[in-house]
Amino acid sequence: MLEHKMKPIWFFVGLILLVMGGLIMLNGIYLLFNPSQRVTVLSEIHPDIWWGAIMAAFGGFMYFKTRKETV
Repeated sequence: MLEHKMKPIWFFVGLILLVMGGLIMLNGIYLLFNPSQRVTVLSEIHPDIWWGAIMAAFGGFMYFKTRKETV
């Protein structure tokens, strides 16, 4: 008889953070090479690249840490 095992919630949270962080970082890289006309207060430090990288790193960590776990 087959037992259906569930993934933990952190697997899906990590997957969502990995995808969203990657998209935000790619958008920041695009804006780095094609700057827009609108300038914000701290746009010269490129926070979208930093936050995208942080989100993708944390999401990747959570995804790969919990991908083998089952409840």
